[in-house]
Amino acid sequence: MATIYEVSELAGVSLATVSRVLNNSDRVKETTRVKVQDAMAALDYRPNSMAQSLASKRTNSIGILVPELHGPFFGTMLSGIEAELRNAGKHAIITVGHSDREKELDGIEFLISRNVDALILHVDAVSDEYLHKLSDNGTPVVLINRRVAALADSCISLNNQQGGYLATRAVLDQGHRQVAYISGPLWKNDAAERLLGHQQALADKGLAFDSALTREGDFQETGGKEAMRQLLASGLAFTAVVCGNDEMAAAAMEVAGKSGLLIPEQLSIIGFDNINFCRYLHPKLSTIEYPIDAMGQMAARWVLRHVYKNNKLLIQNIFEPRLYHRASITPPAA
Repeated sequence: MATIYEVSELAGVSLATVSRVLNNSDRVKETTRVKVQDAMAALDYRPNSMAQSLASKRTNSIGILVPELHGPFFGTMLSGIEAELRNAGKHAIITVGHSDREKELDGIEFLISRNVDALILHVDAVSDEYLHKLSDNGTPVVLINRRVAALADSCISLNNQQGGYLATRAVLDQGHRQVAYISGPLWKNDAAERLLGHQQALADKGLAFDSALTREGDFQETGGKEAMRQLLASGLAFTAVVCGNDEMAAAAMEVAGKSGLLIPEQLSIIGFDNINFCRYLHPKLSTIEYPIDAMGQMAARWVLRHVYKNNKLLIQNIFEPRLYHRASITPPAA
């Protein structure tokens, strides 16, 4: 088996230079990097990961905690993170918190016990104070879809209030004035912020917010179905429904259709996230783009820049949503 010494001799460089190449340091000229990589290929050299870890005091692994693994949203986020890390020679260790405080704490402790070099967290239930203390304890932390004032530089978040505003403004601009709203769990920051955006859009049109036309869902299909059933059973008049995410919007469309309502002729519906199935529904679902793949990539780049010192990478902390106007919203019937 070839050794690092043989690689350095064949490439004509020092052991330190070979080590920098193995650790993806940006302090190596590209011509030198290619020379070392060619030598490793010629010798069929395979670096000893444990030896690398001992030498660099890095495990080249990053811990990731997400609320769920099912559904397209978090799969898209994880794919963005993993691809960015893999391209840099790093690996992901993934666990789940289920938006439950004790499970989130347990997951974070598990990841720390694996000696990860950094944590990428999409957490809902642990407090800002806990996250602040966690970041002070030595393991770098980057947060997705969470803004903590004391950790602003390590938060990758979406302007959820603007997204909620754009969703409601889209149906108001079509002429709707009786607008129902299905929110996510309002104890979650993103759901609460989207509702604030909805209320602001109504206010800008001189319309009062009607709590009777609002139902709190769970960001899942079951919550969307139940909320839509309740709205229809209420007997209240509404010509459009704004939903806090696409899963609930798709479920609301199904319930409305089975109740005999034509979409969008009799009821307009808009979602939030722009997950891949939106353009395959009938009618195609209008929605707000949540660039979760790009945000996942950005979280990985934060780690590569701040932990592995790739200072060439630029970091974007706040992402802006965008409206996708498709066939599920039209002007209300006369």
